[in-house]
Amino acid sequence: MDDADRREFADRRRAGRLVVPSEQAPADRSLLERSAIEELSHHADPWRVLRILSEFVEGFDALNEVGPAVTVFGSARARQDDPYYLSGRQLGAALASRGFAVITGGGPGIMEAVNRGCHEAGGLSVGCNIELPHEQSLNEYVDLGVEFRYFFVRKNMFVKYARGFVIFPGGFGTLDELFESLTLAQTGKIEHFPIVLFGSPYWRGLLSWMEEVVLSSGAIAPDDLKLMTLTDDPDEAAEMATRPLPVKVVEPRDREQTGEPKADAQ
Repeated sequence: MDDADRREFADRRRAGRLVVPSEQAPADRSLLERSAIEELSHHADPWRVLRILSEFVEGFDALNEVGPAVTVFGSARARQDDPYYLSGRQLGAALASRGFAVITGGGPGIMEAVNRGCHEAGGLSVGCNIELPHEQSLNEYVDLGVEFRYFFVRKNMFVKYARGFVIFPGGFGTLDELFESLTLAQTGKIEHFPIVLFGSPYWRGLLSWMEEVVLSSGAIAPDDLKLMTLTDDPDEAAEMATRPLPVKVVEPRDREQTGEPKADAQ
């Protein structure tokens, strides 16, 4: 590759499975911006739907054999000397020792820390990366990586293939995942899905506000706050996120349907 080729390649970025010119708008923006949609012909959106469908198929195919896993979120900006980075490595190792894979966004910071801890402990380290205006490449500790164009497809993978969430301190993306998981659990879309908040100094203010303002105003029920647990210990977080599924025993309503004799039968 000569210098001209290198310059041309440097002006490109990864978009899902593809490498595209860096000035091309991300797929999410093209889908959501009104001006862009209005400029499309009426034939364009059906083809976009097929591309979205293909991304679901690729994600399902790639992650279907992952096995039991826990999804972990956290800031991409955490440095290696951040105490939460160290805790993320410890959590990744603790989950691997329990036979669980880890799923992260595949980027730097806390995501890298968790992938690193799991990878170094011999577990399966999964990264679900997303196309961004400024490329975020998969970190070097990802064993199985999948690139996505659309946030909503990627979010589905985080939930579908995990037994629970551990959420480290983070920004808007982390908060988005927290409240989406709470909404899914609150509405019964997911059952027995532990949501573990890691880092009490970081989350305590938010939890206090939810109790003092959101709960007090009647916007949520008292039991909704029980959907989350809080810890500062990586081993405890791993234990919380991997607790066995509850066993439900459903008693038959009508004994006649089971073939069992009634109590008063002669």
